[in-house]
Amino acid sequence: MDLDLRKLRYFVAVADRLHFGRAAEDLHIAQPVLSRQIRALEKDLGTPLLTRNSHGVALTDAGRQLLTDAGPLLASAHAVRRRVTVAARGSRRIMVGFRAGVAVAPAVRLFAAQHPDVLVDVQRIEWDDQAPMLLDGRIDVAYVRLPIDEAGLRVAPLYTEPRVAVLPAGHRLAGRDQITEADLAGEPLLWHPDPSTQPTRSPHPNAGYLVRGVDETLEHVAAGRGVSFLARSATVFYSHPNISYVPVPDLASDQVCLAVAASHTSPVVGDFFTAARTAAEITAECGNYEMWQLGAVPLQ
Repeated sequence: MDLDLRKLRYFVAVADRLHFGRAAEDLHIAQPVLSRQIRALEKDLGTPLLTRNSHGVALTDAGRQLLTDAGPLLASAHAVRRRVTVAARGSRRIMVGFRAGVAVAPAVRLFAAQHPDVLVDVQRIEWDDQAPMLLDGRIDVAYVRLPIDEAGLRVAPLYTEPRVAVLPAGHRLAGRDQITEADLAGEPLLWHPDPSTQPTRSPHPNAGYLVRGVDETLEHVAAGRGVSFLARSATVFYSHPNISYVPVPDLASDQVCLAVAASHTSPVVGDFFTAARTAAEITAECGNYEMWQLGAVPLQ
């Protein structure tokens, strides 16, 4: 049995809304048509996916599992269409995503020596963009920071780097040579919602602000709404008059990896993987990550 992607998209719309009428409006189809398609999908799979009663619509266990699997599958199909369209135009181009503080240029220079005819575009991504943009083909390969949902991806570690505390300039610990994690006990933490991703061994109270990127983080910290953490390399590129960066040696390190969609098997992307790993090895050998990123330490 082949899974019909159109029916799958219809199912996801209903599962997201838990309402057939609103899902039909989103899809610009009639509600009876949508209901027939969902029943047909349930028949194809041999199991109910949704329960319908006077209280509304709910997912069955099978429906919840299908919703979990549907995202990467639909994104992969969308990525195939993107890559076919690019190939049909005859263009030689890859899009590289990167997180704040990660220098892409050294790998691009190494890659360009092997593929001078391939244009490399770059785009900064945030923590919640990492997996979706790889899976749907908006980017071909990305420098990511853990954690990341690895479903449907190939993820290879590149290097680790220390984190620093991001403090308001007037904070009691600002300006110190270094501090410990214990020094920050009880401080409100500006971080994304999942507490399991916090780089600390003990939980911090959440300051109640959802932050996506470095710029937002710095503004919230400067306003005194909490503290945060950044990979040390990000501090090379981001300064703020009302912010103090202080090393925290006992904090968990930040892990930088290279990631690509598992379905993306382009040899050109494979060559970029190789260039990125070589650049990371040179980083380790030169022993001065920040100066190398800024170009003061040349690639050998």
